[in-house]
Amino acid sequence: MTRPPVRTGVPGAAGTAGAVHFSLLGPLTARRDGRELPLGPRKQRLVLATLLARPNTPVPVDVLTDAVWPDDPPRTARKNLQVYISAARALLGPGGDGGTDRLVHGCGGYLLRIAEGELDTLRFGSLARAGRAAAERGDLPGAARLLREALDLWEGPPLHDLRDSSGVADEADRLEARCLTVYEDWAEAETELGRAAVAVDGLRDLVERHPLRERLRAAWMNSLHQSGRQAESLAVYDDYRQLMARELGLEPSPAMAALYRSMLGRGREVRRPAAPRETPIRVTLPAGTGAFTGRREELRGLLDVLGGGEERVVVVSGPGGAGKSALAVRAAQLLADPFPDGRVHVRVRGEDGTARGRAEILAELGRWCGVAEARAEVPSGASAEVPASAGALAVLAEAWQEWQARHRALVVLDDVPDEASVRGLLPRSGKCAVLVTARGQLPGLAPVHRIALPPLADGEALELLGKLIGAGRLRTDPAAALRIVRACGGLPLAVEVSGMRLAVLRHLPLAEYADRLDDPSAALDELVAGDVSVRHRIASGWRDLADGDRWVLGRLAGLADDGCFTLDRATVALGCGERAAIRAVEALIDAGAVTSPAGEVTAHAALYEVPRLLCLFAREQGVAGQQEAAGDRTGAPAAALTPG
Repeated sequence: MTRPPVRTGVPGAAGTAGAVHFSLLGPLTARRDGRELPLGPRKQRLVLATLLARPNTPVPVDVLTDAVWPDDPPRTARKNLQVYISAARALLGPGGDGGTDRLVHGCGGYLLRIAEGELDTLRFGSLARAGRAAAERGDLPGAARLLREALDLWEGPPLHDLRDSSGVADEADRLEARCLTVYEDWAEAETELGRAAVAVDGLRDLVERHPLRERLRAAWMNSLHQSGRQAESLAVYDDYRQLMARELGLEPSPAMAALYRSMLGRGREVRRPAAPRETPIRVTLPAGTGAFTGRREELRGLLDVLGGGEERVVVVSGPGGAGKSALAVRAAQLLADPFPDGRVHVRVRGEDGTARGRAEILAELGRWCGVAEARAEVPSGASAEVPASAGALAVLAEAWQEWQARHRALVVLDDVPDEASVRGLLPRSGKCAVLVTARGQLPGLAPVHRIALPPLADGEALELLGKLIGAGRLRTDPAAALRIVRACGGLPLAVEVSGMRLAVLRHLPLAEYADRLDDPSAALDELVAGDVSVRHRIASGWRDLADGDRWVLGRLAGLADDGCFTLDRATVALGCGERAAIRAVEALIDAGAVTSPAGEVTAHAALYEVPRLLCLFAREQGVAGQQEAAGDRTGAPAAALTPG
């Protein structure tokens, strides 16, 4: 790859004499006072690279293990990791705040404390954000300068010397994608400033390495066109169209085709492939989990529906821990081309599980799309980030709708508690799409395309477990492995927690762990790994239910050991008439707490089910028994359980 000249040192961050400066944007290197330091054997470098790729963030032990031993870790893996961590501590030296350790271990894993001036990726991110902020202010010269400084840190494919480790390769791909996005931002800024020629050669080399990246190719076309090389610019499009047809059987996007048509027979005034944007393209998606497995049919359905532009709103529903967020993020990561104006992820609940206010969510969306917020009515002392008055909120809501009508972006509204939380956020017109994830089915939203996540099939669950504990260990006792995933009820979170737990307890036979999970009184206690608890996730969903629904669920959970029941048995357990029982059961289906048959069947013939782990949790609460003993039935939903 041909790159503009590389500047020596760390721009704007000289650092302290004697400090170690690390680089990931190229081969993994460490320098002290300009002298390169030896980083030890390959496995030690893999550990260091994984920690540096997630600076100031806890890195779980299983992530480090997978980076070093992706297939079958040895029994001494944990001890070996401790040796590599000790070597990293010696290399890093003490922190600046009183000589405290820079690399510490906590419940979430190992956390490496490192400053911006000590790591090129942190400095890169800071310069890139500053450059984009300058572009949003209209300061294109300043934006081009800051983005150029960021690119001067890019010395080649990130971590290219360690990419044979799949875990490090994933981190390296993420870093390279960030570098490419900044290069595109910089090239577009230079083109708008009339300096397109400085970007032509670098864009050509990058397009050769990433031939299907449309924004990169569009920037190359524009730079050639603005440099007076119109024939070459049009040839770039023709090559791309043929490549798309040959490799994917697709045509270039409408925006790319519009750029091509606008260049035919015209001068140098063309600069962008689409209408001017208030902000550069933004992607604010969380990193996907490396253990994402299965859900192939559901993922294919999401890509077909959203990529084809047939639906503007898709709801993915399922109980807590079903993998809704992971599926939504994976789909959004794969849908770059259909949504050229960006992809954004917004959590609709706070960290404590409570719903965020509409004003807070609209403010976040407004900042993302560059919509100006109405602040005239914000009282003294109120948060500057959230419009406080109804008038300001209405202005921002309308501005958000207008932005969606003019753009083509994908918004993931994650963990939605109810319809009211998102009703004003969904697009009324235009090409924007919204992907909603929720525990309940949100029946009040229409028209929407719905995807309900069932439990993982045995094969998918075993594949997920194998990724976490190693295929070799899975093969030592396949029958016990199957018992484990079935005891987890096919719930992805439970399977993942089992894998994380077994990855640490490498001495524990699979059969013994399967026995623990088979025990109804102990299963939920076993499904804890560090700060990840299946019980806590289920409890959050339990709290979402109304008091009456919890009472009904407690009664239904006590009907059968396997959690299955018929309408007749539900009627007896609830002590009500048939119609009231149907309404009560269907309310739990809407909430995602009870599953129903996939095909059409009468209510009398249907076999309903409370998922195993939720069933165990409901019995654990003892709601039904406690209320019966007290003679208190006021918690039951009166309207639903009126005898019929």
